[in-house]
Amino acid sequence: MDDSSSPDCLFCKIAAGLIPTRFVYEDDTVVAFPDISPVSPLHYLVIPKQHFTSIIEVPVEVMGRVHQAILQIVAKEGLSTKGFRLVNNSGSDGGQVVAHVHWHLLAGRKHTWPPG
Repeated sequence: MDDSSSPDCLFCKIAAGLIPTRFVYEDDTVVAFPDISPVSPLHYLVIPKQHFTSIIEVPVEVMGRVHQAILQIVAKEGLSTKGFRLVNNSGSDGGQVVAHVHWHLLAGRKHTWPPG
């Protein structure tokens, strides 16, 4: 782990390769991998490799890299026309469970509103 990682953070360990995970996307800033408790037929988590607790802390440059990663995954999975849902939970009231900023990319079924 580097200085931008949190040693007790599950997602930092995954990003660093310390916990074996199949990446569906990886570059020098971002990784994406299947959620272990999927709520959709396609359910990926997209995270920056650097540790940020919430979206409030993420610099614009990193947000841009996350966005580019999501666009590449959407194109690769053929989701551009059918659609998908992208979710970021922030803080306990927002439903955030893991204290490492992440986005849920959900697809493969019709999603309803409100989400829950």
